[in-house]
Amino acid sequence: MRIGDLAEATGVNRRLLRYYEEQGLLRPRRLANGYRDYDDGDVVAVRSIRYLLAGGLPTSMIAGLMHCVHAEDDRLVPSGCRGMVSALQRETARVAEAIAGLRASQDALDTMLAAAVRKLGE
Repeated sequence: MRIGDLAEATGVNRRLLRYYEEQGLLRPRRLANGYRDYDDGDVVAVRSIRYLLAGGLPTSMIAGLMHCVHAEDDRLVPSGCRGMVSALQRETARVAEAIAGLRASQDALDTMLAAAVRKLGE
């Protein structure tokens, strides 16, 4: 299938599919005329990429984890591969740290807002 067909099958635009190829996440076959040729495995690969991106994983990490995701009953599920477990643990810790930082920012803003509102009421 051509890139437009893959875009339609996955709901991912052509530009993003080319980006995935640049990142080494997709490896379409090239026809004699230079066109990209995708197959059904690429549909699953794009779904896997989107699944891993939804978890906040960067494309540089996804390249090493594609083999850790498989389709099961028309849905994607992670397998128990060690690479995925450690990557998810690191990413979970990174997200928790970011959330803690955002909560601290929210607390500081709440304090400033409360003080500003009190001053307006005086």
